Amino acid sequence: MTTSASTLVDQAKHWADRYSGYTTGDEGAALTVPLRARVAWDEGDADAFADLFTDDGSMLIADDQLRGRDQIRAYAAEQFAGDLAGTVLVEEPTEIRTVAEGVTVAITTGGVTRPGVELTDGEKVRASYVLVRRDGVWKLLSHQTSPIQG
Repeated sequence: MTTSASTLVDQAKHWADRYSGYTTGDEGAALTVPLRARVAWDEGDADAFADLFTDDGSMLIADDQLRGRDQIRAYAAEQFAGDLAGTVLVEEPTEIRTVAEGVTVAITTGGVTRPGVELTDGEKVRASYVLVRRDGVWKLLSHQTSPIQG
């Protein structure tokens, strides 16, 4: 097996271990949004990250309340080119719940770090994702992070 094929197999096993409880129905479909957010973040792709949000989506990160896809895109582009360049998003789902038809809430634990660097307990955050299905596509309506330990 080639190195890249081996890497893909390892990633698939990791995904199956961590996310296998959410592979069907609305919860599994909605979970693809935080997973795609993780990929966009890891690639430093502000456009892909912002495009996960609804037009009127919002993101509260640290003390910044961003409203609308354009503000989110501008913030992500600035951060991915600056302080957050080369960082990765490390999150594990802790709860995913459908709260109404086409509305799912996902809670994750993790944070932002450098590749290969483990998060300390003091660096971990809890993230809340409010996900909505619009025209059959799951989008991010609201995202917020809060420190777990102050």
